[in-house]
Amino acid sequence: MTSYKDAIKDSPQGALLFLHVIPGSTQTVFPVQYNQWRRCIEIKVRSEAKENKANIEVVETLARFFQLAARDVVLIAGEKNREKTVCLKKISSNTVERKLKEFLDG
Repeated sequence: MTSYKDAIKDSPQGALLFLHVIPGSTQTVFPVQYNQWRRCIEIKVRSEAKENKANIEVVETLARFFQLAARDVVLIAGEKNREKTVCLKKISSNTVERKLKEFLDG
């Protein structure tokens, strides 16, 4: 069985997190669930995918969730896609995994 740990990778700058964004939701929710087919964590945002609004909300939501400054959450791939790769600076992949485990494992 695959696990949400597949959505987290180490990098020299911090932890990489692979996301599937669902824009235009009625509420912002992170983490929603692990998508085993895409091997990423799903996030719902209220903003539409126009004028970079959804990307900004993703960054702000992740910064709040992981208690980071918004400048430490960097979108590195997928600016115009629902599948995104985000670098969480100054945080280890183990810390990301622990924090997600609280929400995804119940």
